[in-house]
Amino acid sequence: MGVSIEPAIDLQSVLKEIDEASDLVTLQNVKAKYLGKQGVVTGLFKKISSIPQGERKAFGQMVNNLKKQIELKISEKRAEIEKKMREEKERKDRFDITLPGAIRDSGTYHIITQVMEEVQEIWLSMGFEIATGPEVEDVYYNFEALNTPEWHPARDMHDTFYFNRNRLLRTHTSPIQIRVMENRKPPLAIFAPGKCYRKDTPDTTHLPMFHQFEVLYVDRHVSVAHLKGVLETFVKRIFGKDRRIRLRPSFFPFTEPSFEVDVSCGICGGVGCRSCGGTGWLEILGSGMVHPNVFRNVGYDPEEWSGFALGMGVERIVMLKYDIEDIRDLLRNDRRFLKKFTGVNI
Repeated sequence: MGVSIEPAIDLQSVLKEIDEASDLVTLQNVKAKYLGKQGVVTGLFKKISSIPQGERKAFGQMVNNLKKQIELKISEKRAEIEKKMREEKERKDRFDITLPGAIRDSGTYHIITQVMEEVQEIWLSMGFEIATGPEVEDVYYNFEALNTPEWHPARDMHDTFYFNRNRLLRTHTSPIQIRVMENRKPPLAIFAPGKCYRKDTPDTTHLPMFHQFEVLYVDRHVSVAHLKGVLETFVKRIFGKDRRIRLRPSFFPFTEPSFEVDVSCGICGGVGCRSCGGTGWLEILGSGMVHPNVFRNVGYDPEEWSGFALGMGVERIVMLKYDIEDIRDLLRNDRRFLKKFTGVNI
């Protein structure tokens, strides 16, 4: 008696159904329909045990051959669908590499950073080396070692950000001078830049956080003439060759004698105008000869060594250099304002 499975399943219809599947989900459903646990081909395998012994082998071979043809067709169709999917994705993601790139705004250094680097290069060119120190300081380094006793107004809690009785945010970069002198012997020449903090209410000329640099030079036989010489060099290079300076007697606890340094007004040329209050001069920094007590605090003999120190706010230089009236403009991040000093479209 011959065995035939044609009445149970039409192979050509199955292959056509597989070929018409347009996506992986449809193909998976077709596979489950015929080869799944409850599929048609799986059902034929289950019937083998009911087939007469003499026909069982031939029937099993035909069912197994049917399964292999269906699996092969499904595999080929899957590869075809996946290839089309890759090609479609590549088509969507394809871009013309010959097209010009996206035009983006270029960034640049902030004007404060630009001026700080300019200032730094000037002092480095004069033989000074960069020195840095912590922004969170001890009272000793920030005040006492700099000959500033406890009763001095700068020690007032309203001027300084204190963490406790002994720790504070440095009010100037002068502590760096003490730290350097404690660990090095003269001669030395340092440039100390950094951020400083004071309890100032923001207004047109004050900020609670600002940038400052200090300069210290220690050697034998250093005089006010040396101080004036480097000041004139610095001022002419940062503000222009036609600018002049003058030294006015002043008081700082860590220098003696001490001087306020003025620069001739760049707007009126020193004649007198509204910008300089009619004096022809603008105050720029404080300076002086290092106080003997400061030398004693770091173990230097003031009879053998002498030196000068000076300090200035970087924002002050920016304002004078570019005729900026309000220091707060430097922190407002107004692109229209910052663009004036960059030369690029920010």
